[in-house]
Amino acid sequence: MRRVLLLSPLLLALTAAAPTVTIIGRPVAGCILGAARLPDHAPGLQEIRASHSHFWGAPVLIAALLDLGRQARAAGLPDLYVGDLSASHGGPLAGHAGHEIGLEADVWLDLSPHPLLPVAARDDLLPPSLVRSDGQTVDPAHWSAAQVTLLRIAASLPGIDRILVHPAIKRRLCQDVRGDRAWLRLIRPWWGHASHMHIRLRCPAGQTQCDEGPPPPPGDGCDATLDWWFAQLAHPRPPAAPAQRPALPAACRAVLGE
Repeated sequence: MRRVLLLSPLLLALTAAAPTVTIIGRPVAGCILGAARLPDHAPGLQEIRASHSHFWGAPVLIAALLDLGRQARAAGLPDLYVGDLSASHGGPLAGHAGHEIGLEADVWLDLSPHPLLPVAARDDLLPPSLVRSDGQTVDPAHWSAAQVTLLRIAASLPGIDRILVHPAIKRRLCQDVRGDRAWLRLIRPWWGHASHMHIRLRCPAGQTQCDEGPPPPPGDGCDATLDWWFAQLAHPRPPAAPAQRPALPAACRAVLGE
């Protein structure tokens, strides 16, 4: 017997009326229709941990990552390891606050040589932290000018909203970068990013249901706002109650079958 897939009236209306790709909501509460999948590997890129990662994103994100891989290879960098993007229709992704609308990707900052491995052989890879255990400085065993080159390339990609890294990585960039420092504005400190950079794109033109939030503040970010992060390390606060997850837009509940 032929199986018939029944779609809700709202999802049918979205699919019929929307362009090929529809991005709804914001990174912490949203979804996407028409996501594309990043290839298992491409010039300069290798997906890792495929059994429990998700590699779907808006076409602009897939294009940006492929461009990042090509530029990194042209700069003499080894293949980049790529972790989570979004699920095939976006929505909540385990282990992340974000990655819900197909405009974010985790790219590891370990730049030791990465020969092309079969997908299964990449499943248990755990790239190292670039930050010492005290959280104050980068680990010189894993930091070099190559990371500066990679982050500069990533910040120059079209449509970049911001790139999240550990505060110690941001501080080292502030110390190392000379000449043009305008791109440092897009490199923002955030906890939990000692091993990878979290790339986020702006909402593409025409995506009227997409909410990217405010842009990064002006300046290179190498000021007292960066010092604040290290003050938190020196005087940690008691753990706060878990924040309530923002409600999904009604349209996403239809997309995700909730």
